[in-house]
Amino acid sequence: MPRQVVQLDHLGEVTFSRNGRSKNIKLSVKPDKSVLVSYPYHVSKKEVLQFVVKNEAWIRQQQAKMDRRKTKVGLNTVIETKLHRISFGLSDEKRVRKNKSEFVIELPDIELPESQAYIEDCLTAVYRYEAKVLLPQRLKELAGKNGFSYQRVSIRNNRRNWGSCSSQNNISLNLQMMKLPDHLIDYILLHELVHTQIKNHGPKFWAKLDQLCGFRAKALAREVQKYSTYTL
Repeated sequence: MPRQVVQLDHLGEVTFSRNGRSKNIKLSVKPDKSVLVSYPYHVSKKEVLQFVVKNEAWIRQQQAKMDRRKTKVGLNTVIETKLHRISFGLSDEKRVRKNKSEFVIELPDIELPESQAYIEDCLTAVYRYEAKVLLPQRLKELAGKNGFSYQRVSIRNNRRNWGSCSSQNNISLNLQMMKLPDHLIDYILLHELVHTQIKNHGPKFWAKLDQLCGFRAKALAREVQKYSTYTL
């Protein structure tokens, strides 16, 4: 998948990526506000650039959304995860104190960008641990209950999607799922389990998933879209 990264006025970094599986030009905006453009081999670079310029207003709108999604943690912030309680404090150096299921993340200045980056790394470590403890077991339970089988399950920090199922029925789950309510976690797990039998998102896929979700699959899909993998 050849890629070319360029700087465009007003839009910043734009990555152009030819994709043999693409049928149309696709745009996406990453949390750092950079733009990814995926396009088929038969489309010329001139056509792709024209498409980007035509959609500049939409791109800038998405970049503005990314700015709003950046959640800052303050001294009064308390984060309740599935298994832990995380609070924040001040100290002369960066450190994490743990007492049973409670973490206190301490920094000299919590407002600094590097402090916020450190906090994000700490939270990712917590979510990764919880995902490894909770998600494979819940996936196994739902698979057994509904007659599915799969090969391996892996936990990743994937910022583009909540989960995936390979052609060999290996399931990858996003550790960011630990931010979601339990009923949406179950929806995503069932979504990937259905992919072990149906490899597309056609009518049969949605009919099967709808049955498993109490005929609320589309509503749950819309609810998941309200969440971002980039917010706390």
